[in-house]
Amino acid sequence: MAEQTPAISSDVTIVGGGLAGKAAAIQLARAGLKVVCVEPPQAARQPVGESLDWSAPELLKHLGLPEEDLLASQIATWKRHVTLKMPDGSEVHYVPTEWLGRPPLHINLVTLHVGRPQLDDEILKLVLTENVSVVREHATDVEVVEGRIRSIKTESGTLLTSPWFIDASGGGASLLGRKLNLPSRQYGPTKVAMWTYFNVPQEVEGTTLYMDPRPDEYLEWVWEIPVSPNMVSVGYVAPGAAIKAKRDAGKSTEEIFRQQLAKFSHFGSLLPEGPLNAVNITSFKCRVFLQAAGPNWLIAGEAASLVDPMTSNGVTAALRQAAEAAELILKFRKRGKLPWLARKTYSSRILQMAKFFNEGIEKIVYEPYVRNRIGLGSAGAAYSSPAWSMNVVYARLKPRGPISTIILDAILGFFRASASIYYRYCSYRRPPAVHQAGSSH
Repeated sequence: MAEQTPAISSDVTIVGGGLAGKAAAIQLARAGLKVVCVEPPQAARQPVGESLDWSAPELLKHLGLPEEDLLASQIATWKRHVTLKMPDGSEVHYVPTEWLGRPPLHINLVTLHVGRPQLDDEILKLVLTENVSVVREHATDVEVVEGRIRSIKTESGTLLTSPWFIDASGGGASLLGRKLNLPSRQYGPTKVAMWTYFNVPQEVEGTTLYMDPRPDEYLEWVWEIPVSPNMVSVGYVAPGAAIKAKRDAGKSTEEIFRQQLAKFSHFGSLLPEGPLNAVNITSFKCRVFLQAAGPNWLIAGEAASLVDPMTSNGVTAALRQAAEAAELILKFRKRGKLPWLARKTYSSRILQMAKFFNEGIEKIVYEPYVRNRIGLGSAGAAYSSPAWSMNVVYARLKPRGPISTIILDAILGFFRASASIYYRYCSYRRPPAVHQAGSSH
């Protein structure tokens, strides 16, 4: 007699235990649904995304993690500003202007840095408190019938069945995107990030970006993020082709990392003479799937859209999409399927936000034409001001239906079109390179 395939049934199956998957699981379980979350036994890489944008604290508070608790437990530190530094010692400060915090906007003018492993542990505690079932396996296959998902299969052969599914498997897996062969849009070259952690004598209340722009080259940059009062995360981001050339020249990951940090005098006191702590490394390509929802499934987090780390928007996007996916399932649970318009508007919000952040950072900051004309400091301001504003607009508008989504898309489209026109003008004129950081803001 043939062995019966093991099966686990629930109201909602969530693939992936990252921020988006855990956040969606918590909200659905609190609403009384039986939730199963399947995730690999070990993470593919150490999580990053430690410098949060100004919308993230409110989303974390909604999960049950208010900023005062995160600060008290030293999982987070204050992020009051962003500083851009150049090798010649010049710098630019980006700080939200005070009028944004006044009526009627009442915008939070400070945000947080977080230690991601510690934050993920706290969110996992909330998941387990809500009695979400966690299956520690790799999801390997999807059963689809007429566009509806029937089950998820794990590497051991277990079938996870439910009326609803959320794919939060992360940018590296993107289970439904791959299995359903969904069309996507990609931005910029494949990039490599390498990072490690250093102890520091005193706390810093801001993110610092170190840049050495070359007039005719794609931008490479270094971050320094205080993830606890006495520890900073330091990372280096560069195009994959540039890293490959250095590897082909015989340099190790640590040698490449050290060489880049050595361009900035600040790191002289942090770099030890002996070997560094383990240097993490990962490659990524920014992209977004054009469709993020089907009859009984939704995609959220990096599985849906991977935004560039310089935008600091990854955590906000994951938490925001998790909340919206959970709301849609709860709203249409009795109907048994998502209406076409609900799928379209959810997909549109993810697509338009990813296009806004990725196209903006590529054209204004990464590529040389705009920054050569106006200076890197001014280019950073030209990007960051609309970026802060769009997160505020999203938080205030709370787009869910077609009308609010159309309004959001129109605002985003205006800024994208403006950036695109100026980018074309700068690339056509190609003025002499501007080497200084630009005026302070």
